[in-house]
Amino acid sequence: MSRLLEHLNPRQREAVELSDGPLLILAGAGSGKTRVITYRIAYLIEARQVPPENILAVTFTNKAADQMKERVAALLSEGLETWPHISTFHSFCVSVLRRHIDRLGYTRDFSIYDEDDQQRIVKACVSELGLSEQVSSPRSVLSRISYAKNHGLTAQDLYRQAADPVSEKLASVFDRYERKLQQSNALDFDDLLLKTVELFYKATDVCEKYNKRFRYVLVDEYQDTNHAQYQLIRQLTLAQQNLCAVGDEDQSIYRWRGADIQNILNFEKDYPGTQIIRLEQNYRSTQLILDAATAVVSRNLARKG
Repeated sequence: MSRLLEHLNPRQREAVELSDGPLLILAGAGSGKTRVITYRIAYLIEARQVPPENILAVTFTNKAADQMKERVAALLSEGLETWPHISTFHSFCVSVLRRHIDRLGYTRDFSIYDEDDQQRIVKACVSELGLSEQVSSPRSVLSRISYAKNHGLTAQDLYRQAADPVSEKLASVFDRYERKLQQSNALDFDDLLLKTVELFYKATDVCEKYNKRFRYVLVDEYQDTNHAQYQLIRQLTLAQQNLCAVGDEDQSIYRWRGADIQNILNFEKDYPGTQIIRLEQNYRSTQLILDAATAVVSRNLARKG
């Protein structure tokens, strides 16, 4: 037995050893999900002899990605010449776009606009369209544009769905905002995901390249993936389905930015032959707290349990 399995409980060990095929790990709070992800990466490299560059692990925050990298490095007995790609969704997308965004009509030295840049553009759009008195603050308009993007909606979609003059005005601002970004060879934070998905759909050779490179894909906090992140993972696993998704539908916290709980609830439909492992041993809370939490979340309608 690999030394990496010695300090894992039976469920964690099973999750680490099941290397091939789609795997859904339902991990409650305090059940050691980060431990399982990092041990799984190390096990693939050390025990299964998978080249590190063939492994992709994505999560939501830089802190979580850095922690994952540190733990993997500590687990491996020897230094590596190449490393698995462990990053946030957005950092991964930047790395792809810096190499291939010219296929979408941008140049590779594109700018990434921050919130101040975005608000400046929205304000200009509102002024140019003569909507200053009818439209609320640039920040609120930008929030609605971001919401639309995270739900896979374009300005044209908003035009079609507009049921009142205010919605039509928002669609016109959205449309002009998008045009100004492209004219400036710039992307906003949401575009990093959307343009990578668009790239994979339009440039199938690029998509095939990344499918061949990343034979094993791991996704942390899968319950918080939005429409674009879901499509990105689907595109990355077209050639093979060695996808390990870790999550807990009871811990979804990013609905405000488009997180779709159906992504984890429908995982088995999207990936036939999925094996499910539940990490139910808690290392963080007392039994009293666990009993209270279980009583609350058991009333959730959309959950796998």
